[in-house]
Amino acid sequence: MADKKSLGLLAQAGVEAYQESPNEEYMSDEQLTHFRKILEAWRNQLREEVDRTKSHMQDEAANFPDPVDRASQEEEFALELRTRDRERKLIKKIEKTLGLIESDDFGFCKTCGIEIGIRRLEARPTADQCIDCKTLSEIKEKQLGG
Repeated sequence: MADKKSLGLLAQAGVEAYQESPNEEYMSDEQLTHFRKILEAWRNQLREEVDRTKSHMQDEAANFPDPVDRASQEEEFALELRTRDRERKLIKKIEKTLGLIESDDFGFCKTCGIEIGIRRLEARPTADQCIDCKTLSEIKEKQLGG
């Protein structure tokens, strides 16, 4: 059996890809429940990673007499901390997205207001732009940045 980290978001949440019913309203209660489950499972998995890192660093912290061993351990810890910092930011984004679900603002592009789409949201539940607006945003960012 694959470990939780290697599973996709849908599998982690224990849900299948959402099958819309004919004439189903976009972001119906069933769809919102579907995405709430995905987001909560993702947040819980990230929180477990944070707890594991904390335990690992406490258990593995050693004062190595050899400077190379000590530097190696410090570099490993620094990498873990950078990863956890990115995950901490992602947890905040997940919580913001859960708030959008509660306020019935989830699933619509923050730029143009159209539907983001079920499949895009299943791939990236924290997406807040439709694919067209996101693509334009990335092109502008690339032009301004480099």
